Amino acid sequence: MKRFANWLLLWCAFAGITSCQKVINIDLNSASPAIVITGNISNLPGPYTVTLSQTVNFSQPNSFPPVTGAFVTIADNAGNTDTLTETSAGTYQTSSITGVPGRTYILTVVANGQTYTAASTMPQPVTFDTLTIIKKTGLGFKNGGNDTNLLPRAGFLDPAGIANYYRFIETRNDTLLSNIYITSDEYRDGLYINYNLHTDTSLAVNDSVKVEMQCIDKPTYQYFQTFNEASGSTNVTPSNPVSNISNNALGYFSAHASEYRAIKVQ
Repeated sequence: MKRFANWLLLWCAFAGITSCQKVINIDLNSASPAIVITGNISNLPGPYTVTLSQTVNFSQPNSFPPVTGAFVTIADNAGNTDTLTETSAGTYQTSSITGVPGRTYILTVVANGQTYTAASTMPQPVTFDTLTIIKKTGLGFKNGGNDTNLLPRAGFLDPAGIANYYRFIETRNDTLLSNIYITSDEYRDGLYINYNLHTDTSLAVNDSVKVEMQCIDKPTYQYFQTFNEASGSTNVTPSNPVSNISNNALGYFSAHASEYRAIKVQ
């Protein structure tokens, strides 16, 4: 059951705040279906997407049906509101709103007679200075734990005096990895940060790597942090990540500032 619960958590994290912050425990054998909401808006050009789906009981097939016919809006604290269009089953897309650092965005979803809301404030962007490839030894279990892997390393200068939270998304050879990479500037405020993107598989010569660095707000960071804790634990009852969406919804809504860098392994 724990394997299924962790798979469910991973699906919820990738299918895409002042409201509730809670950990939702689900009895997979008898739980009522729950809505899964994944929404993102960034400082990059839109459109932006919100996806809606629904969980199923443990005894049912592992498919998550889309939630169709919902009313979805994204508004900001500058007075702009965008009503999203359902472009495919369970996928809703913006048409006019733009992502501006410093603004707070409010997501509202009305589906199946229920209303769900979430808020996220887009941080100021931080310059993604460098993306390099490094060699690290002793990360795995081959050769007595002395194997050497090639890994991407992101380098950036953290702004001093404010709390900053970061998420990294890695694409290798046009394949998006499911790994969750997050870090904060706790104990490193104002310092230059080198962040290694650890994976179980080493890069190889001629591999192409693209990394997105997202500056995220604290509730989004807490979502992915508790996801990692829940999915990686072997001693506690599996639970879903802390959600920033109201009314017991699963998933998250993130307003973030993004920047990309790419490199080819030589």
